[in-house]
Amino acid sequence: MQKILLLEDDKSLNRGITLTLQKAGYAVTSAFTLAEAKDCIEKERYSLIICDITLPDGSGLDFGRKLREIGDTYFIYLTALDSEIDIVNGYDAGADDYITKPFSLMVLVSKVNALMRRIDSTKEYKSIMVCGDLELNCREMKVYQRGREVSLSKKEMQLLTYLWENGGQIVSKDSILEHVWDVDGQFVDENTVTVNISRLKNKLGTDAISNVRGLGYIWTETVIRK
Repeated sequence: MQKILLLEDDKSLNRGITLTLQKAGYAVTSAFTLAEAKDCIEKERYSLIICDITLPDGSGLDFGRKLREIGDTYFIYLTALDSEIDIVNGYDAGADDYITKPFSLMVLVSKVNALMRRIDSTKEYKSIMVCGDLELNCREMKVYQRGREVSLSKKEMQLLTYLWENGGQIVSKDSILEHVWDVDGQFVDENTVTVNISRLKNKLGTDAISNVRGLGYIWTETVIRK
């Protein structure tokens, strides 16, 4: 299920958009301030962020620019700022779409659906991820190091893929368990993550996986999609 972060300080509007997008089949996390949104993206990776511009603790434009610098998250700005210069500034800040208030929830869902199709097609095209001397073929689910295949178990492969997809971001043990193990309906404890992280580091001969005490793990090196 594709994940959306909604940053909108109007509580009534936030709830209405959240319920509408959930009915459309999306997993939606609601935030009302920039501080809450920043906390969310430290814990989770989102396919799309829908963001107001005028927020209680800062500018949604600055928030979007910073995220664009460090990742490839897609953005829709949802705002009452409807002048020509406002719209231009929104797109210059990295917006994939700019919707002015008031708006139709039906139109919003259609725009989100269209953008998600674009995201899916882009991910399918960019099926190779590279980091240093490592190459991950997402389609074949194989890892190569300096041209030679590295023997990884299915779970180790899924773990590496999840870390790379969230490269530069801290992922909690709970998040790893949910995405790598719980998808199979299995129950496992947190030690499973620690053990598999250790095995993965040994097999790849890398120190790029760092343990952030009390928070989780982070892949610290740059990952490029090809």
